[in-house]
Parts: sequence; C-alpha cells; structure tokens
Amino acid sequence: MSSKSSNASAKNNSIRKATIIGAGVMGAQIAAHLANAGLQVLLLDRAGEVNDPDSIVNKAFSSMLKMKPSPVVHDRIKSRITTGNLDDDLHRISAVDWIIEVIIEQMDAKKELMKRIEEHAAPHAIISSNTSGLPIHQIVSERSADFRKRFLGTHFFNPPRYLRLLELIPTKDTSPDILEKVRRFGRVHLGKGVVIAKDRPNFIANRIGTYSMMLAVKALNDGYTIEEIDALTGPVTGRPKSATFRTADVVGLDTLSYVSKNLYGAIPDDPDREVFRVPDVLKKLVEKGHLGSKSKKGFYVKEKGEIKSLRPESMEYESRKRPDLGDLEAVQKTSSLTERWKMLYDDASRAGDFIREHTTRLIAYSINRVPEVSDYPYDVDRAIQWGFGWKMGPFAILDAIGVKRFMKEAKKLELELPDWFDEFRKLAKENDSGIYGSDKLGNLTHYVPGSGYEQAPVRHDEITVAAIKGKDGRNEIWNNKEAGLLEMGDGVLLYEFRSKANTLGFNVINGLFEAIDIMEKGDYRGMVIGNDGENFSVGANLGELAVAAEQGDYKMIGKAVSNFQKAALAIRYANKPVVLAMRGKALGGGCELTMGAAGVVASTETYMGLVELGVGLIPAGSGTMTLVARAGERAASQHPSQIQPFLQNVFETIAMAKVATSAHEAIDLGYLTPERTRIAMNEDRRMYMAKEEVIRLSNQGYLPPPPRTEIFVPGAPGLAPLENMAWQMKESGWISEYDAYLASRLAWVMCGGSLTGPQRVHEDYMIELEHEVFLSLLGQQKTRDRIQSILTTNKPLRN
Repeated sequence: MSSKSSNASAKNNSIRKATIIGAGVMGAQIAAHLANAGLQVLLLDRAGEVNDPDSIVNKAFSSMLKMKPSPVVHDRIKSRITTGNLDDDLHRISAVDWIIEVIIEQMDAKKELMKRIEEHAAPHAIISSNTSGLPIHQIVSERSADFRKRFLGTHFFNPPRYLRLLELIPTKDTSPDILEKVRRFGRVHLGKGVVIAKDRPNFIANRIGTYSMMLAVKALNDGYTIEEIDALTGPVTGRPKSATFRTADVVGLDTLSYVSKNLYGAIPDDPDREVFRVPDVLKKLVEKGHLGSKSKKGFYVKEKGEIKSLRPESMEYESRKRPDLGDLEAVQKTSSLTERWKMLYDDASRAGDFIREHTTRLIAYSINRVPEVSDYPYDVDRAIQWGFGWKMGPFAILDAIGVKRFMKEAKKLELELPDWFDEFRKLAKENDSGIYGSDKLGNLTHYVPGSGYEQAPVRHDEITVAAIKGKDGRNEIWNNKEAGLLEMGDGVLLYEFRSKANTLGFNVINGLFEAIDIMEKGDYRGMVIGNDGENFSVGANLGELAVAAEQGDYKMIGKAVSNFQKAALAIRYANKPVVLAMRGKALGGGCELTMGAAGVVASTETYMGLVELGVGLIPAGSGTMTLVARAGERAASQHPSQIQPFLQNVFETIAMAKVATSAHEAIDLGYLTPERTRIAMNEDRRMYMAKEEVIRLSNQGYLPPPPRTEIFVPGAPGLAPLENMAWQMKESGWISEYDAYLASRLAWVMCGGSLTGPQRVHEDYMIELEHEVFLSLLGQQKTRDRIQSILTTNKPLRN
C-alpha cells in the first residue's frame, strides 16, 4: 500500500483500514464484521512454525469462514481480509486507522503487546482492547499520554455480526473526540447499538446478564428442571428461544465457568457475589469435558435424533419431560409482553414462584449496579437487549410489573435498595410513571438518578414508525384495520403494514392502492413502505386463501391474486417514487412487492426469498415475471443462448425456494438490483435512508420506468432443460415428487406457456400465466395440505 493512500486516510479522519490482533474465535469474527462494513482488514496472530509462520492465523481464518451462521455477509467479503503474524508483519499496522487487540485474557500479555503496538502505530490510529474481564485502564498504564488518549475498550458481543451490542469503555485519559468517533463509526458503519460503560468488572451486559444466568442455574437446587427454567426464561418472557441452558451450551460451559470465576474474584464488595460462585453442576460438566455445543454435550445432548437434557442429581441425560408450570400456554397466547409479565409475576403456580424470585432479584441487582456500571438505567436496559437479545431489559420489566408490586416482593426477600431508588419512587408516584415515561409531545423519557426525568436520546437518522405516529396519532392521515398512512415530513408519506406478522391480506393490499392514490393526487414527493416489525413481511395471508379454497370461492381468490399483481405494478408505475425500507424476513409476496420499487433500503440482515413452492404454489404477484425479465436484462446479449443460463439460475432459485442470508446475497439471487438498492448496516437507520432516497429521486425529476414489452421467453425448446433440472433434483433427493410437479408448472410459466418457440412477450402475458397456474395449484389437495401445515404447525410439509 502506498504512503499516499494511508496519509489520505489520516487527513480525512476516517476509518478505512483496521488491524485485529488475535485470530481466535472472537478476533476472526470481529475482522469479518469490519470487512462486512467495507474496511480493509489485517488479521494478525502469533507466528507458527518456521517454515509456515502464518499457519496459526490462516487456520483460524479458515475456521471462521466455515462457521454457521456465517460471520461474513457474502463470500466475496473474505478478499478484504489479509493475514499475517506478529513476528513478520506487526510493522504493517503503521498504515491502519484502528487497531483492536483480542488476545488472551492475561494482563501482562496485553501490556507487552501494547508496548509493541506503540512502536509501530500511526499517530492518528485508534487503539482498543476487546477484553471482557480485565480493567481497561491498567492495560495501558505504562504507555505514553498520547497513546492513552487514543485508547479505549471496545467490547463486541459474540457473534459480532448478529449481536448488536458494542460497549465502549473509555478511561479517564481517553479523548472525548476519539470516543465520539468510535461511537459514531460503530453505530453507522458497523450497525451497532453502542452503550458507554464504566471500567468496572464485566462492564454492563455481562455483569447483569451473567447474574441472571447464574441465578437461573442455581434454581436447579430448588427443584426446577432444565426444561422448566428454559420454558420460563425463553420467548414467554421476551427472550431468545435458547433461554438459559441452551444459551450456556452455545456460549461454552468452560467460558461461562471462567467468566463467573473471574467475576467472583473481581467483586469482593458486591453483596450478591455468591451468585457468581461456580455451581457444582457446572464444575462437574467442565471436568467431564462436556462443554456445550463445541463438545456436543452440555446441559443438552442429541442422541439418535432425540434431544435429551441433563438430570443434575445423577449427571445423566434423559428424555425431556413436560414442564409442571401450570397453565403456561394461556400466558404464551397473550400477545402483549407487558401483560405476560404481569400474569407470570402474579401466577400462583410454580411458574409464578420462579418468576417472582428470579425477576425480583434480577431487578434489585440491576438497581444496585447503578451508578457503578452506568449512570443510566436506560443504558443498562439497552445493553441487555442488544447483548443478550431480550425484548425488555430489567428496568422495562420493572415498569411492566409495577414498582409497588416489585417492592412487595423485594421486602419479602429482604433485599436492600439504594437511596436513589427511594427518590425515584417518590417522583414516579407524582408523575404516574415508572423508569420510563413520556413528555407532552409523546417523546420517550427515562429516569436518571440525581437528575430526574430526561428525554431519551434521539438521533435524527434513526426513525421509528411509532415516533412518526406520535402519542396522539397526529401524523396519521388514513388507516384501515391492517394498514395506515403517515406523514414523515418533508413531503414524504409512509405506508405501514399492521397485520399479524405483516402478512399481505386484502386490507393491506387494498390500502396500498389508497396510499398510492393519496400520494399521487396530493402535494407529496413520494412514499416509503416500511414498519417497525422484526420482519418486513412473511408474505401473503395464507389463512385467507385457505378459507376461500376450502369454500371453493375461486372467484374471490382470483380477484385477490389479480389485486396483488396490480398492487406490485402500481408500486412500479407510480408517478412518484416509492421506496421500501426492510429488515428481517421478506418472503413470498413480501419479496415480490420490493421488486417494482423505485428504490429499496435493506438492512444487512434481510432474508428474502420466493418460497411459494414450499406451500405448493408458484410466485404469482409478478415475481416470476420479474425474475424472467431480469434474466434477459442480465445477459451479455439478447441471443437465446446467452439468456438461457440466467433463466436456469432463476428456475433453480425459485424451485429450491432459496432464501438470501443477507441483503448482499439477495442482490446475487436477483431479488434486489444493485443500482436500486442501498444497504443499511444499522437497521434503525433504514427509514431515514429510505426517506432520503425518496427526496433524492424526487429532486432528480423522477419518472417511472416504461412497461416491459419485450420479455424473452424460450418457449417449448427451453422447457426441456428446466424440466430436466427438476428431474435431477428429485433423483438426488433434494425435492419430492410433488415438488418436481410444481417445478414443472413453474417452468411452463417461465418458458411462456404453450408457445412453441422463442418469443418476446408483454409483461401482462406473463402475469396472466402466473395467475392461471397459481389458481390451478390452489385446487390441488397436496397444496392445501401444505398450506394447512404452515398455518397449524408453522412447519413446511414435504408431501
């Protein structure tokens, strides 16, 4: 690399190049995520054998690339990472903007490395440590003042691609400008939820999250089974499916034991220190080498296809037993997480006993850690939500169950609480609020010990539908049962799906026509389509289709399919730009709606796919037509031989119901186009980016594209190769016989129906073929069985 480019990087004060020192599981994944963000990354580790000094780092790099789910968003990302060793390549760090240390958790080793880094690092370079347990300030206590100014802790969570939390831990010497620079870069470019933590043992999330986990493990001594504890610390309380013990297995029981042991030693003055003492069951598992997922045995094991759980008293694995937790199903059916917390906290069964003790102790511990680990309860909640995947942090849970109810249980358990909490209780009672509240304009407020209520941080480039709507719905200009139209400001509208799982039923599709009509007739620049849901849309409302099919109302189904096709085209041909803002799943019809948009802003973690064959149908919302048209557009020339390979790729994509594992892969599969797609590393910025895209297109003088009148279809000569592909997939066991039949119907549409030879056809012709085959398949019993399976079990049926 030339000195000219490195000097330019320093002059622009940007972060373009980084070095990760330490290629272990965490270091290699951090390198991958920085590469995901577009950085050039140098990954270093200690030198290996004399004849192959890069063997250690290259082996670690190779292992990282094999991880599932993948740490990289696309296979080509790996080319942004180069490897080297500390003996031969440490001097290369002089050309980078950010150096992250991720080596063994030993203070002397870290200090020695920092000494070597200071000898080579550029004067502008930021230096940070990813330690999770050592005092940050001690790591650089022997370094120069200038070095300490550019140093801080940057604690990523594993896996860094998927867990949003990035804890920044400044020392008293860290420059505020450096801290802000890393905070902004982490938020905007790495897609992180950034929280500033104090330099205390295990910072915020691990301190409180580990407390919660160890408290749950100790409940095994109170007669609760592993299954029961996981049932109560999983989705029913707004936490991941992995709950407590599956999470422990994934983290690694040796790692959990190490973290707990270190934390126990680091907090001699913590009144709840004994919770962190490693329990006997964990010690025994580690001694046996049963370390969780990495050893395929931990609290759970899979034997002959059956998942069994540990019985701590015998240390043997047995078939899982149904939890004895009362009517937990009634709680699970309650959609409101706040209501579920209230129900569980007041429950008279063993479930309620566990929830009351565990939750009360967790909340009390969190209260007592403020201001030790953070000055802000709000940041404690965000750290736990982003780092552990909880939907509510401990202070939000406190608000859900109520301060008065919590205090009753806290007194029973004789838990001590700090003075600031007494002050909070008085103020909360006066304001009829909890830790969280709202001001007169509906803005979120949060309680800050010593200061009272403050408005929660608001970033202009992080927009939510809830914030646009306002407490009084003042920005809503139209709605029906399952959709609404809002004004975002600056002449931009927002169309929001409000149906269950953002499915696309009659109300959503009909509402879309209304929204486009209002946009086109009014003084608006354009419209964003988006929502606050975890998933943009899981597709068509299969329940509506299933009921109509069972009733034999194919006239209504035909009209619904036609309306959906018209809606997709209405987006494409609107006279003002329509831009979609998406994250999570965009399946079936949700994927098809994006295809006609003037622009798409997709979160990196967007999972798109035309999955209709999985429910016995074909894409019929103009999706098949669009991908066939794009096959011709992507070919080097319009000669049939040049287009046919692209058609075969489209056929395989739809027939195999391929789902992209990132927005980048969605472009490769043809669901998104590179020229009309913007990718948001931070999903919270997608609405802002989409609004800005509408304004940009409007300012440029937007005109919709012309209708597709020359779509190439191969006719009968192209049908045989596609049907042969389906036959080979069936013979290889990839698809069932009915899948092969569905694929043949898809091929018939893609090739132009009954055409005997290659032709160029109008998009309306292709859409009509989609419509015809879709309705015919809905009349098949096997298709209806597949739909019913999804509706009743949420699992695909391969009949």
